Amino acid sequence: MQITITARHFELTKAIRDYVETACLKVTKYFDHIIHMHVTLALENNRNICEVSMQASRFNLQSQAEAMDMYLSIDMALERIETQIKKLKDRVTTHQKRALKEHFQTFSRASDILVNQQDRARKTVKTKRVVPEIMDVQEAMEAIDAGTEEFLIFKNVETDRLNVLVKKDDEHYKLFEP
Repeated sequence: MQITITARHFELTKAIRDYVETACLKVTKYFDHIIHMHVTLALENNRNICEVSMQASRFNLQSQAEAMDMYLSIDMALERIETQIKKLKDRVTTHQKRALKEHFQTFSRASDILVNQQDRARKTVKTKRVVPEIMDVQEAMEAIDAGTEEFLIFKNVETDRLNVLVKKDDEHYKLFEP
């Protein structure tokens, strides 16, 4: 991320420059695809004005704050940028969840009835949705031994991916990792 600081009608000190840079780096904890941040600091009639414009991969955000103290105006402007980022991320994740939900609804409707091409007989397919538990392989083996299922779908703690553990016999298991 590139940070550009412009000072108008006053001399930019090293302390203010360092403060702006550390404050701008704090914004990256919410969104890490920031390309450029431009901070304009101005002093007009004993008012300290801070304007922040942020350019990211898909959007641009701007905020402005005015206070009697330069540090306070910087904090207020960056706080407004943070709230804009949070709103934007919330909106994006809500739309992604809605799109996934619609996708799975159409998928479940399409998988209810399949037509066999050889004899044109209708067969129904039962769809079962599973919420994977977060565990390691050892816990998954213990869960299969305790239950009646022959397989278990779980999210592996070590790899952070979905895995399927299948019980072959009393001593042997088969683990599928994508």
